[in-house]
Amino acid sequence: MDKRNLTLLMDFYELTMGNGYFLKGLKDRVAVFDAYFRTLPDQGGFAIMAGLDQVIDYMEKLHFTPEDIAYLRQRNLFDEAFLDYLANFDFACDVWAVPEGTPVFPGEPLVTVRGPVIQAQMLETMTLLLLNHQCLIATKANRIVRAAQGRAVMEFGSRRAQGADAANYGARAAYIAGAVGSANTWTDREMGIPALGTMAHSWVQLFRSEYEAFKAYAEVYPQDCTLLIDTYDVLQSGVPNAIKVFDEVVVPAGYRPKGVRIDSGDIAYLSKRTRQMLDEAGYQDCSIVASGGLDEYLIRDLLLQGAKLDSFGVGERLITAKSDPVFGGVYKMVAVADEAGTLEPRIKISENVDKITTPGFKCTWRLFDRDTGKAIADVISLADETIPEDEPFTLFDPKAIWKRKEVDNFRAERLQVPIYEKGQLVYDRPSVEAIRTYCQEKLDTLWEEVTRFENPHKYYVDFTYKLWQLREDMLMRHRV
Repeated sequence: MDKRNLTLLMDFYELTMGNGYFLKGLKDRVAVFDAYFRTLPDQGGFAIMAGLDQVIDYMEKLHFTPEDIAYLRQRNLFDEAFLDYLANFDFACDVWAVPEGTPVFPGEPLVTVRGPVIQAQMLETMTLLLLNHQCLIATKANRIVRAAQGRAVMEFGSRRAQGADAANYGARAAYIAGAVGSANTWTDREMGIPALGTMAHSWVQLFRSEYEAFKAYAEVYPQDCTLLIDTYDVLQSGVPNAIKVFDEVVVPAGYRPKGVRIDSGDIAYLSKRTRQMLDEAGYQDCSIVASGGLDEYLIRDLLLQGAKLDSFGVGERLITAKSDPVFGGVYKMVAVADEAGTLEPRIKISENVDKITTPGFKCTWRLFDRDTGKAIADVISLADETIPEDEPFTLFDPKAIWKRKEVDNFRAERLQVPIYEKGQLVYDRPSVEAIRTYCQEKLDTLWEEVTRFENPHKYYVDFTYKLWQLREDMLMRHRV
């Protein structure tokens, strides 16, 4: 995160409940919470885990300042002993999480917190805020990257993001998911995400003519000359002036032009004619960049129309996930320790079936085919269960238990890894570059049927029989 103290960026009920737990002698009662999401954005086949590093930043800096305590005191709601507890706050939770860059699916815990209920509860808002945002943007960015079919995608959305943090961490999420860099300079300095960009239309407008503007820019940056050619007329002036400047300035200086950018108009048609004109002038190696209101569907359509494009700058529709801008992650209590310290499962029941929670302290496994390396399905088990790899295993859909499949010759991998043990960080935080590489490796384990845009194959997240039976028993027990 940064130097701001964001401890009080939490829902007020986390504090009122905390005060209540404290006064009722429950401050040391251990509870377990799962953070997960219910539906996939854009009716896609998967999402991408992102935002964990910022969750860790928040947990590392979690403390109540004297100013925080003074504010809470003046609300006249909180007991002095509780305020003293907050003033001497000592984080003591265990935390497990799915590593960033992992493809994830609805219903499976992304982050699990076990610890004193006051502490575990107060992590809700920031954990969800950070995961909901970055998982959403990473998922959207990867859809755009896949639509580009190997062509570079640059994140250009800072000016349209909902605030500075959304711009900065949205750029991070996009980079994790496969974007090659961002127009956001802050993320280059602070995160090592390459800052990219050349000129705006205002550069061209400042000069008396487009030719003078191009010539001036080429004289300053002959080694990295990409010209924006749609300020006036792409084909009548933009491309001819660019070629003239390449001939007169860039090549005589000992360089080759890097590219031209088209930001408006019929990009498919304009790119084809631009390619032809550049090739005829001897600039077959000059790339063509498209920008301006793009998303995965427009990029896909441009390429289907034979557009001659080498890379894309994508702005508002990426940084805001415009087509489906809410990730919908939730943070739910799933178990509480009794007086002896034994965890007892908890469930939330709703007439909305999707809002019924999965009880118990759990573990999520991903099963991989040993021959292909592809993911078969995910299985959620209770934490004390294992999935033996040396015998066939029966998968079944917990919502339609007659749908069954027996698998063998697989390996089972736990998705979550330890992050904190009794409040001490035990996770080796990878660089954003390492996360980006890991993300691509894990995406390669998904079948193409799962990654397609239209009607993707459903990737199953199943239960073990023991977990399914627990959930059914609890549903029956609480039946009205």
